[in-house]
Amino acid sequence: MKNQIKSFFSKHPTLSIKSKALAKKLSATSPHEYAKLKDVIHQLAEEGFLERKGKRFQLNKFTTGKLVGRLQLVENGSFGFVVLEKSKINDIFIPERHLGTAFHGDTVEVSLFATQKGKNLEGQIINIIKRGRTEVTGTLKKTKSFYFVDPDEKEIHRDIYIGSDKLNNAKSGDKVVVGEIEWKDRLLNPEGTVVEILGKAGSYMTEISALAREFNLSYKFSDKTLNEAENIPLELDEAEIKTRLDYRNKTVITIDPADAKDFDDAVSLEILENGNYSVGIHIADVSHYVRRNSPIDNEALKRGTSVYFVGKVIPMLPERLSNNVCSLVPDKDRLTYSVIVEMTPRGRVVKYRIAKSVINSKRRFTYDEVQEIIETGKGDFSDIVLKLNKISQNLRKKRMQSGSINFHTPEVEFELDDTGTPLDIKVKKVKESHNLIEELMLLANRIVGEHVTKNENKNYIPFVYRIHDLPEREKLIEFSSFVKSLGYSFDPASAVKSVQFQKLLEKVRGTEEEALINEIAIRSMAKAIYSTDNIGHYGLGFKYYTHFTSPIRRYPDLIVHRLIFDY
Repeated sequence: MKNQIKSFFSKHPTLSIKSKALAKKLSATSPHEYAKLKDVIHQLAEEGFLERKGKRFQLNKFTTGKLVGRLQLVENGSFGFVVLEKSKINDIFIPERHLGTAFHGDTVEVSLFATQKGKNLEGQIINIIKRGRTEVTGTLKKTKSFYFVDPDEKEIHRDIYIGSDKLNNAKSGDKVVVGEIEWKDRLLNPEGTVVEILGKAGSYMTEISALAREFNLSYKFSDKTLNEAENIPLELDEAEIKTRLDYRNKTVITIDPADAKDFDDAVSLEILENGNYSVGIHIADVSHYVRRNSPIDNEALKRGTSVYFVGKVIPMLPERLSNNVCSLVPDKDRLTYSVIVEMTPRGRVVKYRIAKSVINSKRRFTYDEVQEIIETGKGDFSDIVLKLNKISQNLRKKRMQSGSINFHTPEVEFELDDTGTPLDIKVKKVKESHNLIEELMLLANRIVGEHVTKNENKNYIPFVYRIHDLPEREKLIEFSSFVKSLGYSFDPASAVKSVQFQKLLEKVRGTEEEALINEIAIRSMAKAIYSTDNIGHYGLGFKYYTHFTSPIRRYPDLIVHRLIFDY
């Protein structure tokens, strides 16, 4: 029935017709057939193939105009789909024989076939408007008579021929970058030129370099950026120190993973005369060193974040900054931006202060070292660690009561040898020491987000929020049906309050279904994004939230630091 209706409207693109008249045309006049026809035409209208005007239906005008979108191929290149730009029409199916010389990721123009076979419209690529990428990484190989590159990306489904005059000293077995790619005839392979040799295929650093190129990540810093970084002095300016809140004589500590290379946050605790605690969350003051529109700033903006691989990181900032000048290493004076919070021992915030500061970390802790102090009550600065942990527990308890969703998703960590070869894979265990730091960072982020909003005085002040929208109703209904099949109840209508998710996740904790339900719950959620329009953070249950705590590795945090200082 669906194919018949598609074919009819494709042959009569300007005809506007009622469902009863269409039924007569297609000889679908029995009550059963007519009911089915009505169901199908409404479905085609929802998919965008048909356009409804009152009681009449006609071919959607968008299907008869110029159709432009991005090609997405399956891994073996046997078929693909074109995702249309600014259109309600479903993705267009492109069989292999009609792909032409298009690569995965290309922006293409499509023409539709009059007869449709499946639930998707079907068409062919008639024009390549823009190539999705100009370079491809892969391994250079040699047959008896010619060289070719086997692409790393499986969606790049054709080997690329390399003429002997375009090898540029590359040898068989090298991991290379191919550029100047031309593909004019589908019966022949694309041709290209080796523009960069990354190293021997299979070696750790070579493969990391290839991944960086595949995802268009900047792997090396420009000479301008490196020169600017090298000219940043390691010693602090005394005049600058005098303008700041001085925490160098106070007990400030860092808590990080054992393999951490940079330390961008530190914490402190003092007991005040009134019995309250003064808790300090100290963040590396990257904004002091990264000046607006400088080479370092421009490159950091382009990178957006640091990118983490197994055993390797591509930093947002040059290592002189991320691993040295801005890293809160022990026994070194470091410039920070601090949120100083006065709170009761039970975790109620009395007041806070946001100020530029200078610290000198007294101890670098690993998570395991802090966990041992929590479990035994003994160790360096144990009094401070135990009090911070108690505060963290109280903050976490309040957060959960307010509807913050506590997902339990297993993470893994890899043990590598010196060459980057994996030796072991372990499941990470989230312990109280991890929660201690997480809760204090969440507190600082929430305070900073709320600080700007409260000081608006009803006038809009531009700011970068981290927001998380409500889940889509359709996904909630699907999630509800799924958990019902496992014997649990979930009311999708009540899920506008995140506490509904939290109650379910608490109920499944420790069961065989826990990991599965957590995973599907996460997939039911919207994605958290950055925005200047604050709608709150659904998953955390916060009305105000931003990212303030990692300016070394996230550019939005750097922007937040600058804005807070400006305001």
